[in-house]
Amino acid sequence: MLIAGAVCPHPPLLIPEAMGASGGEPPGDLRKLLNACDVALRALTAAVPDLIVVAGAGPETREYPAGAAGGLHDFGVDITVGDGEPELPLSLTIGRWLLLRAGCDESPPLALQAVSNQAGPAECLALGAALADRAPRVALLAMGDGTARRAAGREDMADPDAEEYDAEVAEALAAADSRWLGTLDPALDDKLLVAGRPAWQVLAGAAAGRRIHGRLHCVTAPFGVTYLVAFWDAIDSGAAEAPGPAR
Repeated sequence: MLIAGAVCPHPPLLIPEAMGASGGEPPGDLRKLLNACDVALRALTAAVPDLIVVAGAGPETREYPAGAAGGLHDFGVDITVGDGEPELPLSLTIGRWLLLRAGCDESPPLALQAVSNQAGPAECLALGAALADRAPRVALLAMGDGTARRAAGREDMADPDAEEYDAEVAEALAAADSRWLGTLDPALDDKLLVAGRPAWQVLAGAAAGRRIHGRLHCVTAPFGVTYLVAFWDAIDSGAAEAPGPAR
């Protein structure tokens, strides 16, 4: 049963070392984004789950071993997350890194679930429901970016369709509207360059039938890509309400 959910983005530059940041924190908007992710992850672990599931888009739908490693080598950065040969897609690599940062990579048990970029809503919703049934108290971390059609943040070149899409997703995450997320059209993934839709719909499937409280922590588009951070908790689960974002 789903007792908590978090939504985080997966830009490689979220990892400070990827930007050469020796002080351990990224600069500017990325610092704000990482702080919001930290808040969501703390709330996720405060819910005391029996199982944490990380779901994110990948080339195929498959579950990876809990100890699987990921890396940023395809982005020209010599960084490996975890031990062993990197095999995780980017979404799960950044998700695993966030869990390591939060100190909850090994306890409670972890499941790493990739979802095909081509998976339709029905498949994603069914997968989410199945994942929620894997333990009495399941926390799900959904990794995914919003649109990448923001023209590098230039207001005079902003894509109205992308702005509308991101605004509606942000509203749905804030309201924990799993029904609306379940209606997202996969055809817009390519049109608006959306990477998060499969993972958001997995979360929606996991939350179906539950009374959920949502909170949106951050929406930002520092590189023309929209990044959203949110936290959901089941009202009758005993989960801790997420604290406010660090300032």
